[in-house]
Amino acid sequence: MVTRRVVTLTEFGSPQVLSIVTEELASPGPGEVRVRQTAIGFNFIDIYQRKGIYPLPLPTGLGFEAAGVVEAVGSGVTHIRSGDRVAYMNAGVGAYADLRNVPADKLVALPDTVSDEAAATLLFKGMTAQYLLRKTHAVQAGDVLLVHSAAGGVGQILTRWATALGATVIGTTGSPRKRETALAAGCVDVIDLNDPEWPEAFLKASGGRKARVVYDAIGKDTLIKSLDCAAPFGLVVCYGASSGKAPAVDPELLNKKGCLFLTRPSVFPHNADPATFRANAADLFDAVAQGHVSVDIGGRFRLDDVVEAHVAAEERRFGGALLIAP
Repeated sequence: MVTRRVVTLTEFGSPQVLSIVTEELASPGPGEVRVRQTAIGFNFIDIYQRKGIYPLPLPTGLGFEAAGVVEAVGSGVTHIRSGDRVAYMNAGVGAYADLRNVPADKLVALPDTVSDEAAATLLFKGMTAQYLLRKTHAVQAGDVLLVHSAAGGVGQILTRWATALGATVIGTTGSPRKRETALAAGCVDVIDLNDPEWPEAFLKASGGRKARVVYDAIGKDTLIKSLDCAAPFGLVVCYGASSGKAPAVDPELLNKKGCLFLTRPSVFPHNADPATFRANAADLFDAVAQGHVSVDIGGRFRLDDVVEAHVAAEERRFGGALLIAP
C-alpha cells in the first residue's frame, strides 16, 4: 500500500472544518487506476457541500475535478496505461488529495494542447459551458445572451465560447472591479448587480432587446428579475446558486412573463455515459485548440492552504478559476 494526503470534513460549517489527514491507499481495484494528482480544480459546489447546503454523508472529502498522471492500473483496464496524462470531473467527491484511485471510465486522456493546470481548472467549468451552449440551448449567431457572474470561472468560459459562436453577450458582476475581466472575456457590456434596477440597465445595454437565454448561476438574489430579462418564449437557465437556493416559481408567472421556459440542469447527467463524456470533452478540447476557450486562473493555493482557498472564494477575492496543487 501507499499513503496519501487527503482533505476531509466530519461536520458541515465554515472553512475551518476542513482538515488534512494522511491515510493508506489500496492498490487500484478492477476497472480503476491510481492517479498522482498534479492539479485540483475548485468549484463553488465545494462550498455548498462543505456548508451542508448540498449535504453529503459524513465524514467526506471534497472536490470533483483534478488532473494528473496514471501511476498504476487495475485489472480490466485496457484503454489507459501508466504514464498517461488524464483528468476527471465526475468520479465522486474526493478530488482534494495528492493521490486517488479513480474508475477508468471516468477519466479522459489529455491532449498535448491542454496542460494539467488548464484541465483541472477547466474540465468541470468547461463541460458546464459545453452543455449549456450545446444541449440546454444550441447557441446560434445573433442570439442575445445574459450571463450572470460573467467574470467567474464558468462565466468567462461561457462568454468566450458563446461569442465565438456569434452570440452577443451582456454580462453581470457583483463587483465593479470585475467589470474589466468580463469585458476581456467578450461581453459587449457589463451590468453591476448592486444596482437594484439592473434589469433596466440590461435593456439599455442591449438596445431594448431581451435575451434569448439568461444563464443564471446566482439563484436566490437574481432569478425572479432574470425572468424580466428573457424575451418572449425565451429560456432562463438556473444552473447554480451562489447566493442561495433559487425561489420557487409559479408556472403561471412564466406565462405572464412571456411564455418563458425555465430549467435547472446539471453537468453530471449530461456526462453520465462514458462515451458521451469523452465526446463532450473532445468538443471542449477542440474549442481550446481553436482559441475559443481559455483558462483564467485567478488564484493558486497549496493543498495545505485549502482553508484559505475557501475563505478567498467566499469573499470573492479573485476573478476566474482557483487552483489547488497537492
